[in-house]
Amino acid sequence: MSRNPFHLVEFSPWPLTGSMGALFLTLGLASWFHGGSYLTLALGLFLISLTMLQWWRDVIREATFQGFHTIQVSKGLRWGMVLFIVSEICFFFAFFWAYFHSSLAPSTELGSCWPPAGIVPLNPFEVPLLNTGVLLASGVTVTWAHHSLMEGNRLSGLQGLIATVTLGIYFTFLQAGEYHEASFTIADGAYGSTFFVATGFHGLHVLIGSTFLTVCLARVWFQHFSTGHHFGFEAAAWYWHFVDVVWLFLYLSIYWWGC
Repeated sequence: MSRNPFHLVEFSPWPLTGSMGALFLTLGLASWFHGGSYLTLALGLFLISLTMLQWWRDVIREATFQGFHTIQVSKGLRWGMVLFIVSEICFFFAFFWAYFHSSLAPSTELGSCWPPAGIVPLNPFEVPLLNTGVLLASGVTVTWAHHSLMEGNRLSGLQGLIATVTLGIYFTFLQAGEYHEASFTIADGAYGSTFFVATGFHGLHVLIGSTFLTVCLARVWFQHFSTGHHFGFEAAAWYWHFVDVVWLFLYLSIYWWGC
């Protein structure tokens, strides 16, 4: 009887701890926003961090040391990552829809103009343009790392990943400074809410992608990847390219056209 090519995972507590962490995180954020204690928020962050570490450890063990990620399993993982990115496209599509709904035909409450009266938008040719260059450069470095892994050049792969993670952190630093210097807030009507929600969720995705790539950096260091078996890195690279493309649309529509 031939071996089943599909991986039937063992019973795991991590979906339960992850969902509990998300619950406590949501309740903690709501409490913190209303001036309450941040202990529930801290508990949620702790549970989510614990779940991430333990769940990733189990997946790495199954893929690298137990050989459970067969060709058929890898194909399923690829389709799962593709569908996840499609769902993320739909997620950001809602923000662009809200932005263009308000900007293409601004109502009288907005002063019948866009940006609304009283809003001084950010200069698209200063920090936003620098951030665009940073993310485009990070797309080049992550591609460099990918090709290095396919060629078996571990040192170049490490260098490319270090450069990509550094650029991702630099982007986050620049965006935090941009938020601090902005003359408007998320409470300033349709412009403030659509700007900060769209760019803020993109910034969150940059943080997630940077974490994803940092884990891949550690795995390259410990020689978990081979020239033909490194889907964990491929998934991170796909996600990072998606983040790059979303930023290009954000820059062109919100920063450049919207100002």
